[in-house]
Amino acid sequence: MLTGTRLAGLLLLTTSLTLPSVLHAQDEQASDPLTQEVEEPEPQEDLSNTDISLPGGGIIVTGTRNRDPVRASSQVLSVLSEADIARSGEGDIAGALTRVSGLTLVGAGRVFVRGLGERYSLALLNGLPLPSPEPLSRVVPLDIFPTSVISSSLVQKTYSANFPGEFGGGVINLTTKAIPTESFLTIGGSISGDSETTFENGLTYFGSRWDTFGFDNGNRDFPSALQQLIATGTRVNEASADLQRQLAGQIMPLNLVTLQKNNALPVNFSANITGGTSFEIGDGNYLGIIATAGISNSWRNRSVISQQFGNAEAGDIIFDSNTFITDNKVLVNGLLGLGLDVGEHTIRWTNLYIRDTLKTARLSRGTDFFTDRVTGFDFQTQQTGWFERQLMDSQLVAEFNFDKLEIDLRGGYAQTDREAPYNAIVPYFRTNIAGDPFGDKFVVDVGALIGGTERIQVGFEDLREKLWFGGADVTYELTDNLSLTAGYSYSDTSRRSLSFIVRPLISSSEQFTTVLRALGLRQPGEIINGATLAVGPDGVPIFNITVSDPTPFPAFDAGLKIHAGYGLARYRPTDRLSIEAGVRFEDGLQVAAPDPAFGSAFQPTPTRIAEQYFLPSGTITWEVTDDLQLRLAASKTIARPQFRELVEQTYFDPESNRRFRGNPFLQDSELTNAEARAEYYLSRRNKISLAGFYKKIDNPIENFLITAPGVIETSYANAPSAELYGGEIDLSYAIDLANWGGLFETKQLLILANYTYTQSRLAVGPDDLAPIPGAPEQRATNLFDDGAPLVGQSDHVANLSIGIEDTEKVQQLTVLLNYASERVTLRGGALPDVVEDPGLTVDVVGRTEFKLGGVPLELSLEARNIFGRDNFEFQAINGNRAEINTYQVGTSFSVGLKASF
Repeated sequence: MLTGTRLAGLLLLTTSLTLPSVLHAQDEQASDPLTQEVEEPEPQEDLSNTDISLPGGGIIVTGTRNRDPVRASSQVLSVLSEADIARSGEGDIAGALTRVSGLTLVGAGRVFVRGLGERYSLALLNGLPLPSPEPLSRVVPLDIFPTSVISSSLVQKTYSANFPGEFGGGVINLTTKAIPTESFLTIGGSISGDSETTFENGLTYFGSRWDTFGFDNGNRDFPSALQQLIATGTRVNEASADLQRQLAGQIMPLNLVTLQKNNALPVNFSANITGGTSFEIGDGNYLGIIATAGISNSWRNRSVISQQFGNAEAGDIIFDSNTFITDNKVLVNGLLGLGLDVGEHTIRWTNLYIRDTLKTARLSRGTDFFTDRVTGFDFQTQQTGWFERQLMDSQLVAEFNFDKLEIDLRGGYAQTDREAPYNAIVPYFRTNIAGDPFGDKFVVDVGALIGGTERIQVGFEDLREKLWFGGADVTYELTDNLSLTAGYSYSDTSRRSLSFIVRPLISSSEQFTTVLRALGLRQPGEIINGATLAVGPDGVPIFNITVSDPTPFPAFDAGLKIHAGYGLARYRPTDRLSIEAGVRFEDGLQVAAPDPAFGSAFQPTPTRIAEQYFLPSGTITWEVTDDLQLRLAASKTIARPQFRELVEQTYFDPESNRRFRGNPFLQDSELTNAEARAEYYLSRRNKISLAGFYKKIDNPIENFLITAPGVIETSYANAPSAELYGGEIDLSYAIDLANWGGLFETKQLLILANYTYTQSRLAVGPDDLAPIPGAPEQRATNLFDDGAPLVGQSDHVANLSIGIEDTEKVQQLTVLLNYASERVTLRGGALPDVVEDPGLTVDVVGRTEFKLGGVPLELSLEARNIFGRDNFEFQAINGNRAEINTYQVGTSFSVGLKASF
């Protein structure tokens, strides 16, 4: 019978490092690293006990000195173990990943690797692909993954053929919690707040009584009239007069579009419960189960400054606004995992559910000089919105070990949904025109009376993405120093996207013109509804109401189907030299086109990208001495356009406060990658590494700015080519404080530091083209400047963690510093580029364990952004500056408590 320790070891080897691998010993006694005697282990975390689930690849273990998978892997890895994630104190995995060298967080959960955009960062869950619930991304935003469901996060920065070919900057693989070897139950919760939000004034709207839990009670179901149009494939503009009037009366219910003031916003809260157990089935076979569930509810205030240049060189600002935003985010998650361990074979079934809801209320005030350059129009615009994202993922992984033969089978299904109903924008304008009876009043333009102003609009969006995936890997150990792996993978992603923007227009006979203006003085929910009910003495409606949809293509279908096969060889000619080489063949078909059922006089350009690629990869690892290891890696990879970048629909992103529109002319990017790295290991924890990297990118996809009065919109185009190069240094060092005695007898000082320097430049020639809708022969120089850096690339990224930890129990106090230099977030074209300045943030995190009534408890205390670093995003030239998305960020505090049973 297996002991608990032996079972734990087997589970860790078969379900954690469960990838076709080669185990090499320095002598026969060292052939089984699970039973080998180890001299006094160092009192630091052993990464060999970290659960990592990957597609067919290899971690080579040499005796005991290379049990750390970061060192033993034939690729360049960074691993965040469960202890590392806890040390960071972050509530979601996106925040925890910012502590890894070369990684930066941009916006809500989008992780950039070495300054490359999110499209160059591949995200996997347990080695399998994930669909995205965002219309703005095919890469799943990582802020929806709470750290409570993640056992480890691995970042691989060098390509190997077992990974999908869309590998530009690196792959981020999340591994969910493994099946336990002992029964356990943990219950935790926390409360938090920040200086800009908690107990401060805020905005909200009623919505429904279930909003606190991130669900709606049906109030936000699409209006029946709109559902009828969708069912029949009828455009809003082509609906009958009766149906248009009916739709107008349904789009502005009072409880969904009327802003309310909240005099004291509540504290944030979170709660989670995790439990698991295992049973012995037969002799030495084990069945395990693990389940976790959690909820968090958080509030955030922002006062965002947004401006637009008229003449940038002269510093002429033609649009100036301040938008007060209150966001209420609710995250609900659940995980259920089953595992069967039969001898050397393991089967795991993982089911994950995540629902992320954002309820936003906004009020903008400012002046628009675009229409009247002398006095300008003053405006107040209110916006209410609801964005719900939902991910359901079911994965089945079977890993069989037959001595020298290993077989790895993986498959599953995932579905994401994103709904954004009743996103209402109601702009009130004050013309300041002398002699106008309404010139000194804020009036809604309900009849197109004020030229150039934005109209009332209510948006409805619905997106569903389905992903089927599967794969098989077979590894055979030909000799003690040579193994071969062959694999096949398949994925089929389909997306259906609906986007309707309903704009009501009220008209009447001439004698009612004044009445129209007066109608615009009413509250948002009463303006249209009042007009729909107004009838004259003869029973004839006083107002004629029509609705329109400026979206030319309300329904899009998109898909990506990939067949891939690969071969991989791992050869170890000597004890100190290992070579991994492979090639991947990938056949991909990506399409995006409008649904012809919703016909339009203007037909967009459909996208069909059918490409085949051979993607070679190779890495040489040389152990120069017992402490020094050198690596050299080279590869070719690709980056495909994301769905949102291809579809000619307009989407609003509540995080960046701007709209996005796709470009169907985009093509795949191709990358050539090279890296050299030296790793010096002083001990298991103490190590330092130095690396240099280079990338050549053909057809990189860059975003660019489209401006209209009060509107900042983003679209995309292929730049001709780009280069990126740089270096990074990573240090981990622990100092034993036992000699200090007393309280420090079991303490150590742990220093974790990394720094990445990156340079990039676009190469743009006078004859290069950058086609966009309406200008398929456009010169690239109209959008891009030769020598400009890539979007999202910071020259300098640095992290420093200094902490005191107890080596025998949970007791930590850590100071975390994160710095990123300025980076371009949006290409400006004729205007200056939009630049973000993340700067330096400082956090303090503490954890300690104690017992109360015999129950083990863990207390956590956090202080984030303690120096109050604000968010700066702007355009600047000749000393003139226009703020694009600039706001204050408060200092946040959190107290958490976890009980274990």
